Amino acid sequence: MIEYQNILDKNMLNVFKDILIYIRDKGLSNNNHLYVTFSTNHQNVELPNWLKQKYPEEMTIVIQYEYYDLEINKNSFSISLSFNDIKTNLKIDYNSIISFADPSANFGLILKKNKIHKNVNNKMKKKKLNKNNVINFSNYKKN
Repeated sequence: MIEYQNILDKNMLNVFKDILIYIRDKGLSNNNHLYVTFSTNHQNVELPNWLKQKYPEEMTIVIQYEYYDLEINKNSFSISLSFNDIKTNLKIDYNSIISFADPSANFGLILKKNKIHKNVNNKMKKKKLNKNNVINFSNYKKN
């Protein structure tokens, strides 16, 4: 069976990596800025404890004017950002990324695989399925 979602997720991450490489190599124009939302409790995310306490599940960073030491690796990227005038190093695993967007370019992607992984426990706790969002494709199958 072809795993379409896995192929799509992998390629969406490659789009994100290419955007980071572009930012590293050429910088950002005055209008462009990138919002990156990621799971802070992912095992391969590294950030100071005070940030983990403030954002125990997820966090959105903005890459715009003040960012330093952007480094792109095979499985993660690292960046230094300023939080309340404290220069802070972050290492963010690509598999922890939930979404990214550049509002100035009206572009963004939601990485469903990572969001689903994060929300599995929440859905299990609620044990409630909203059937209003379910489409039954069996009505459209050819006989």
